[in-house]
Amino acid sequence: MAIRINLDVEMARNKLSLTELSERVGVSMTNLSLLKTGKVKAIRFSTLEAICRELNCQPGDILEYLRD
Repeated sequence: MAIRINLDVEMARNKLSLTELSERVGVSMTNLSLLKTGKVKAIRFSTLEAICRELNCQPGDILEYLRD
């Protein structure tokens, strides 16, 4: 995959568990877990915005493009 998901890194920096982030963002733990492990093919901008708001970060802190 050319896009790496660094959600776990940002969660650790903010000392937030998956449960806490799920409650704050309004996204199920299952969906956040799938995102965290990179098993999703898409993310809604509204979800990305809510995650960035709660983690006080930029989308580029969560999503990283890797060249092949």
